[in-house]
Amino acid sequence: MPGNKPNHKPVSKPARQLLFSEALQHKRLTPTKINPQTSPPLNESTTMSDKDQSTTMDRILQEITTVSRRIEGMDASITSLTVETKSMRSDIAGFQSSVTGLEQRMGSLETQINTSPEREQDFIYLRSKLTDMEDRSQRDNIRVLGIPENEEGSDMQAFLTSTLPKMVSLDFDPPLEFQRAHRIGPKRSDNSSRPRPIIACLLRHNQTRQILQVARNHGPFRIDQHEIRITADYSKETNERRKAFLALRPRLRKLEMKYGLFDPARMWVTKNGVSKDFYNPDELRLFLDSFQSQPMDSLNTDSEHDIVGGSDRAETPHSGIEKTASINVKTRYMKNLCSLRLEPRPYMENYQYVIICPQYTTDDDY
Repeated sequence: MPGNKPNHKPVSKPARQLLFSEALQHKRLTPTKINPQTSPPLNESTTMSDKDQSTTMDRILQEITTVSRRIEGMDASITSLTVETKSMRSDIAGFQSSVTGLEQRMGSLETQINTSPEREQDFIYLRSKLTDMEDRSQRDNIRVLGIPENEEGSDMQAFLTSTLPKMVSLDFDPPLEFQRAHRIGPKRSDNSSRPRPIIACLLRHNQTRQILQVARNHGPFRIDQHEIRITADYSKETNERRKAFLALRPRLRKLEMKYGLFDPARMWVTKNGVSKDFYNPDELRLFLDSFQSQPMDSLNTDSEHDIVGGSDRAETPHSGIEKTASINVKTRYMKNLCSLRLEPRPYMENYQYVIICPQYTTDDDY
């Protein structure tokens, strides 16, 4: 057979109509994708009504108006904050200028204070005067240490009047009289191991001196197995100086020096017959440090113990500056100079260190 042809059976007309109707129905059921760029506008059946569009536009306009008003309010607030910030910057600049001026003035004052020896000397003088006045007001006082609590009963003055003469073995004529007498500090329990000290102000100064002299030479005393001590009553500054002097006793013993601590705070040092008085612990400490380079026989040993220096200011070729006149007191009390300064004096032959003292008094004045 020539060429094989497909064997198609002819489709009847009713069958073709059935196939066409099925394809058309399938096309209607399949959703159509709409491209907004290429698709034509929606017809009237798919768009909103004119009334709905108008309502939506009114709402949008209202929202825009509200937002605009809020933005305008924020602009006003920002403008107000900007003005306040500028004002604060101006105030801060003024404060900075004021602080700078105050710092300059404080710096100037500090410079004047630090570079003013006159003010320093005035301070030293006033402090020494205050200490001197305090010590003078207390020179009739004595402190009695170690008497048990409540031993005095209800009358402290009567107790001391009857007890002190027996304790120091002195017959006072006229009898002892006290201006005041009481214990110092808060009240302690009866079984306290350290009773409070008693401070008493005697009426007569010579009796005070007699009691203190016996206490130094023969104390401490004992009453009913209790150790009793009697000491003078000094100011706080004077007590500190005395303690500082006593702390130097081991060094004095090591250097084989004789020494003695006298009222109110004077350390007497001697070796090989040469003596020197110290009224400031720092001066004694410096003297001991430099003792190897400054032997004791180089000190002034004149019998009169004259005061070296004067009351005037002197110009020296060694320093080229004005020196405050200095004195070295040998057998005099310089009362309570609690802030003495030490300065080297190379132009003085006999003393390496001297005391800058605003005031001194003799033994008779005290």
